[in-house]
Amino acid sequence: MKLSDFKYNLPKTAIAKYPVSPRDKAKLMVLNRETGEIDDKKFTNVVDYMNEGDVMVVNETRVFQARLYGKKEKTNAKIEVFLLRELNKEDCIWDVIVDPARKVRIGNKIYFDDNLWCEVIDNTTSRGRTVRFNKSGVYHAVEKLGLTPLPPYIKRDPEPADKVNYQTVYAKVDGAVAAPTAGLHFTEKLISKIEKKGIKIVPVILHIGLGTFRPVEVEDLTKHKMDSEYYEISAHSADVINKAMSHKKNVFVVGTSACRALETSTTADGLVKQGRGWTDKFIYPQYVFKITTKLITNFHAPESTLLMLAGAFADTDFIMKAYKKALKEKYRFLSYGDAMLIV
Repeated sequence: MKLSDFKYNLPKTAIAKYPVSPRDKAKLMVLNRETGEIDDKKFTNVVDYMNEGDVMVVNETRVFQARLYGKKEKTNAKIEVFLLRELNKEDCIWDVIVDPARKVRIGNKIYFDDNLWCEVIDNTTSRGRTVRFNKSGVYHAVEKLGLTPLPPYIKRDPEPADKVNYQTVYAKVDGAVAAPTAGLHFTEKLISKIEKKGIKIVPVILHIGLGTFRPVEVEDLTKHKMDSEYYEISAHSADVINKAMSHKKNVFVVGTSACRALETSTTADGLVKQGRGWTDKFIYPQYVFKITTKLITNFHAPESTLLMLAGAFADTDFIMKAYKKALKEKYRFLSYGDAMLIV
């Protein structure tokens, strides 16, 4: 497969700037891989495609308020510090991106308020820095001081409502700088309805990084390298999924991040195994899925790795046909947009 196979024209007007309310009233496009049929539904209809004994795998990562603004020591120059990931909890060391980068050198201190500051201890890229914070509990501190890290294609400033809207209702574990967007459509009421039908909700974790927005820059997809992201699959989650598979039940996976976590941690005989670590797994056609049998996902950007995963799951031509229909029928695209169910 080539990069150009995933090219299409995405008008700016199709990119959702805000979510629908309530969130489960988003549109749902259903793709049937066996029949080739495409149906238009509401997201609440997703439960109609699930049966007792099936499992639904969700990514419990939580988006933290990763965008901070501080002042440089002595000069008081305004510096944006975007937190990427915690490298060492004990020593309070983080990977960050700074802007304007030309003003930020090793040894500089950046103050965010009277209680929180960081010192630059290394340069990693032109804009990347490694910093040491003056105290632990950074996740807690940035909840008050930071802003929601909205995706770069949402051309507006974060608003207070985004702190809730850009977060799944089942988010638990801090670590993501981008939301697992397929999960944004679920409400507590819809999850309760799914559970009452006899479907087990199974959590995994994959902390989504900024790499999810990084463009693919090579035509030959085999040459692309994904950024590494931290994932966790508990023994209990693995056991529940494996039992469902042994009884020929469906594994509904909510989002490409949960899918990558599952497909990363598999045994030779095609079962999920408990595990944690870093994954740079890149899924594109002709990948053979070992765990995922049904996929819930959003409408993704042209030439993105997320679109390539959907193309691997449903057949690229089928996906591109569905995207053409979605644009024609005014579906809303990207993080705050509508959803797709591939069965």
